[in-house]
Amino acid sequence: MKINIIGTLPSSLYNFRGGLLNQLNKSNFIVQTLASGATNNDIKAVEALGGNYIDYPVSRSGLNPIQDFKTFVALRYVFKKQQPDVILAYTIKPIIWGAFAARVVPDCRFYALVTGLGFAFQKGNWKKNLLVKLVAFLYKMSLKKAQKVIFQNPDNQQVFIDLGIVPSYKTCVVNGSGVDITHFDVKPLTSSPAFLLIARLLGDKGIREYVAAANCVKQHYPDAVFQLVGPADPSPDGITLQELAKLNNDKAVDYFGATNDVRPYIEGCNVFVLPSYHEGLPRTVLEAMATGRPILTTDVPGCRETVINGENGWLVEKANVEQLAEKMIWFIENPQEWQRMAVASRAMVEDKFDVHKVNKELMNIMELN
Repeated sequence: MKINIIGTLPSSLYNFRGGLLNQLNKSNFIVQTLASGATNNDIKAVEALGGNYIDYPVSRSGLNPIQDFKTFVALRYVFKKQQPDVILAYTIKPIIWGAFAARVVPDCRFYALVTGLGFAFQKGNWKKNLLVKLVAFLYKMSLKKAQKVIFQNPDNQQVFIDLGIVPSYKTCVVNGSGVDITHFDVKPLTSSPAFLLIARLLGDKGIREYVAAANCVKQHYPDAVFQLVGPADPSPDGITLQELAKLNNDKAVDYFGATNDVRPYIEGCNVFVLPSYHEGLPRTVLEAMATGRPILTTDVPGCRETVINGENGWLVEKANVEQLAEKMIWFIENPQEWQRMAVASRAMVEDKFDVHKVNKELMNIMELN
């Protein structure tokens, strides 16, 4: 059986879908992966997991009809040539244009994995609201022949149902992308208060709120450490390095740029922070939980699934700098609670978010067992 897996970033194929690729390969499926702009190292990493690789043109952000048509044509050509039995697409462009292109293979089963609603579903001025309607329409048209639409949290699932994009019987929910609990093993907490945020430099990741809260807390607890790890992002919601430097004028936050291995940074913190506006189910939070870290995140879709308030961390209101700073101070003033919360985080990951359990569920949904 031939299976095509489509993403946008090549690194996501091995970072987020690596366990699935490995499991499909072990089950003797022929796996073809597709993404855009791969380096030789990216291709080697994918092939090491048992997937062949094809590069195709796709613009991750924006709606450029010419570029999007090129994406559709490229995917249609690949599918016509490959004749896959199953296609799994994730993120907005691969799902929409992949679903349309998949119709060239009549007997192919198409599955969409919605890893988050993203910037395109955030309402605002009339232009943003028009974008929401356009994206919802494209999703609805493209997914008419999808076998299943898979979500990573029930809130996103309900949005699609309420907007009439897909009927409820076509939908299901899995616990995120999962995390390898052997790769991210429990590490001891350090003694001094150290907070960490790992995210792309996007406004809706709560970068601005994190820096503002750090500035506030530093005035009362100057020894507290605040770190930020993650690459710049070219999307409309991106925060430039110049803006970050301006926000961080008081040098409250240490910014380390992008990294290929987040583990040393997670191991160096005592509390992992993600003040995001929305998520599918945040992988970085799961990685921190697996390492045994308390979590401070927002009470929004995707994030709220990772925290039981007071047990393994705290949930705060989205975009509320004051609440974020208050809970940071709570952690600083209650170090005796860190270990209890760390143990609870690890237990939750083992129970719900183990990558092997998640991939088994995905394969069941796609009828590959």
